[in-house]
Amino acid sequence: MRSFDELIDEAAGAAVDGWGFEWLHGRATEERPPWGYVRLMAERLAGVGSALDLDTGGGEVLSEAPLLPPRMAATESWPPNAAQARQRLEVRGVDVVDTEQGAPLPFENGSFELVTARHPVTPNWSEIHRVLRPGGRYFAQHVGPASAFELIEHFLGPLPDQRRGRDPARECADAEKAGLTVRDLRIARCRMEFFDIGAVVWILRKCVWWIPDFAVDRYRSSLLELDEQLREGIPFVAHSTRHLIEAQA
Repeated sequence: MRSFDELIDEAAGAAVDGWGFEWLHGRATEERPPWGYVRLMAERLAGVGSALDLDTGGGEVLSEAPLLPPRMAATESWPPNAAQARQRLEVRGVDVVDTEQGAPLPFENGSFELVTARHPVTPNWSEIHRVLRPGGRYFAQHVGPASAFELIEHFLGPLPDQRRGRDPARECADAEKAGLTVRDLRIARCRMEFFDIGAVVWILRKCVWWIPDFAVDRYRSSLLELDEQLREGIPFVAHSTRHLIEAQA
């Protein structure tokens, strides 16, 4: 294995835009939820005339659908990702719209038969309900509570209050309060393994909300401690949590 500084420097200089994780190939693994979100999303997109994909990132997930509806829109709030989404999706007729987190969606009431999202930042249930047609569906895979917290707490220490966030039962209650009817909820806990310290640095740079003040110099001692474990051939194990939710307007 290369030296600590070599791995750190490589990870610190690698691109982290978009929503792909190919850079981690051979360096980290994450078990997938059992339901197969992309396949289920594609099936639903093929059966409607209009759809909206929220927080599309670089459009990586939406682009996997073989058939898109005649009217297909996507939103993204981070400009570098929005630029990638346009390059990837506009050739397929997708209208990629820049948005701001927390702001109303820039669409008329009842604009879409289907709204999808894979790992939305914060679902705005009232806006989702507003842009859906009566009887329309919201279909999404959300990040669940305490996702990857073994890794986050290695650097930040115990976070008992934050562990209670993103609770699927609370999200369902909020969706119902906004006027949606939850038709399906599935929950999964998936094993993650990191094999070298470069993979850890890269994922913390990409998922900036995990440790908002992350910098190699600031957390060097924690990185060195983790590097020692990884060099002994013991992967760092964490768990992602996911829930699949389908709700009807």
